[in-house]
Amino acid sequence: MLTLIRPTMFPVLRNEDLKEMLESNKESLKLEAMKRVVGLIAKGKNASELFPAVVKNVASKNIELKKLVYVYLVRYAEEQQDLALLSISTFQRALKDPNQFIRASALRVLSSIRVPIIVPIMMLAIKEAAADLSPYVRKTSAHAIQKLFSLDPDQKEQLIEVIEKLLKDKSTLVAGSVVMAFEEVCPDRIDLIHKNYRKLCNLLVDVEEWGQVVIISMLTRYARTQFTSPWKENNEKTFYDSDSEEKKGQIEAKPYIMDPDHRLLLRNTKPLLQSRNTAVVMSVAQLYWHLAPKHEVSIVTKSLVRLLRSHREVQYIVLQNIATMSIQRKGMFEPFMKSFYVRSTDATHIKTLKLEILTNLANEANISTILREFQTYVKSQDKAFAAATIQAIGRCATNISEVTDTCLNGLVLLLSNRDETVVAESVVVIKKLLQTQPTQHSEIIKHMAKLFDNITVPMARASILWLMGEYCERVPKIAPDVLRKMAKTFTIEEDIVKLQTVNLAAKLYLTNSKQTKLLTQYILNLGKYDQNYDIRDRTRFIRQLIVPSEKNGALNKYARRILLAPKPAPVLESAFKDRDRYQLGTLSHSLNIKATGYQELSDWPAVAPDQSVRNVEVIEPVRNLPSSHTSSYLLALANITMISSIFPMDFYLGFRPKGISTVHSDPSLNIKSNSPVKLAVFILNEI
Repeated sequence: MLTLIRPTMFPVLRNEDLKEMLESNKESLKLEAMKRVVGLIAKGKNASELFPAVVKNVASKNIELKKLVYVYLVRYAEEQQDLALLSISTFQRALKDPNQFIRASALRVLSSIRVPIIVPIMMLAIKEAAADLSPYVRKTSAHAIQKLFSLDPDQKEQLIEVIEKLLKDKSTLVAGSVVMAFEEVCPDRIDLIHKNYRKLCNLLVDVEEWGQVVIISMLTRYARTQFTSPWKENNEKTFYDSDSEEKKGQIEAKPYIMDPDHRLLLRNTKPLLQSRNTAVVMSVAQLYWHLAPKHEVSIVTKSLVRLLRSHREVQYIVLQNIATMSIQRKGMFEPFMKSFYVRSTDATHIKTLKLEILTNLANEANISTILREFQTYVKSQDKAFAAATIQAIGRCATNISEVTDTCLNGLVLLLSNRDETVVAESVVVIKKLLQTQPTQHSEIIKHMAKLFDNITVPMARASILWLMGEYCERVPKIAPDVLRKMAKTFTIEEDIVKLQTVNLAAKLYLTNSKQTKLLTQYILNLGKYDQNYDIRDRTRFIRQLIVPSEKNGALNKYARRILLAPKPAPVLESAFKDRDRYQLGTLSHSLNIKATGYQELSDWPAVAPDQSVRNVEVIEPVRNLPSSHTSSYLLALANITMISSIFPMDFYLGFRPKGISTVHSDPSLNIKSNSPVKLAVFILNEI
């Protein structure tokens, strides 16, 4: 009999064993223990008990061990603040370490200690790190700014000074992090961006991916405040008329000319549509949607469609944004309509979004193709998706008048479907469609009345009862019979059905009181003692409204005008119609509600601010030497001095320019006048 043993790379050790290894004198054991501890953290296990043993090794001279210790401290410094404070002097010394990774890790740990008493130390460390020669350390200082601001918002002014300094950094490693700090600390200080705008645009392609997302989002907000709208029509003309003949005439509006900086942003972000990171592509797409001229927005279409091959989480966000875009500009995605066809492997929420987009793209030219696709979707085993398809058919019927009758007939055929969900949704949609043309579809109302007994879904039954009451004069023989059936089952019906039954009774009492007077009184008596207070209140109101008495004689006169007033047909609209008020790609857009921290895009300014604020003065370095940089000059001297020990003096004098008999003397150099160095100085000055 064979015993299966699961192979493991390391045997499982207890915390006591790890503590012994961490407290041993051997560096190899300590390093092995730290690897195991970090492995435990990566698996989500709690290793906080080892904090005292780990923190003792923070001063180790082993670089690898020290890196792992700092990884651990970043994770648990906030939980074990007292113990972390005991080692704060070690962290401060590590800020001067020759290794850039140790300096960055020390700053990261220091900023993770959430104790207000060390705020001055953190501030000093951030300022020093912001001036570090290593871009990696400067990037870490930008991350620490956000942590310090959340710990002590009173440090905002000093942090803004550091941010202003880091914004001038030319390293692509720092750019994304400092813009993120800018967005957290002072997003309203647009003046800090002016001088760095063009630099950020040019660095954008080389910045790491998540930094690109942050920078693009910030530049989108910046552009909406600094440039005029590119959506204005060039051919607009304004006419000013007055009684004075001198003022009469036409004044043509100035044609729109895009700001060069506006064009710079669009041009430098366009290559990022090919990025492998979906967030970057989505950021560029929203930038073009909010900033680009209308005829250029279609550039993002192919890139967005390409993202539909990603995971379903990515598909969900991308489809939400496409659904919003397809409402305003159908032509963008119409050539890619087949990309939105539903697959059997799609999740329900993905199917629903694709259905939404297909409905938005529907027009007279492609409606026949879309309806054929919808016929297949109605047969889906996914009941929620089938119901959404029926609603989509209803929207197509209301939006495109040419297919209204076709859609209505198709929905009537669905009333004989075996699935109750499909039948119920069909009834609800038919009810909305009939309100547009009630005079032409009395036969459909009769057909629905015949199916009433077989329909059990409360919303569907309530919809049929509403139709009977609303158009009771068109079916005078059927409506009283439906009311009679409802009187028998009133007590066991759902609340929504009971309310519509009371409404039907009231309308029939006003239009056909001879047949329905007793039935109405019976139903009103049942509703008077119902368990639901809404039904009791509705019953009392209806009784006082329709039954004449001495007390309510004045109100009874208006009963017909109140209950039988013509009602406007409902408008079937997309759920994404109003989402364009939020910036695309944001959490607020996805949830359709303003999320915490959301910053609204400002309206385009009527007049563009002065573009000279983005000009950067280039100061040329002052050259003490007329022919070369100081470093090159000194290097030449060093080389010639070295060679002078090899070649004789006559070698140098042979290369003297013509007309020069003697070598210039230089009192500042304490060497012989005929030395090779002296000759080199002269030659370099004369070139």
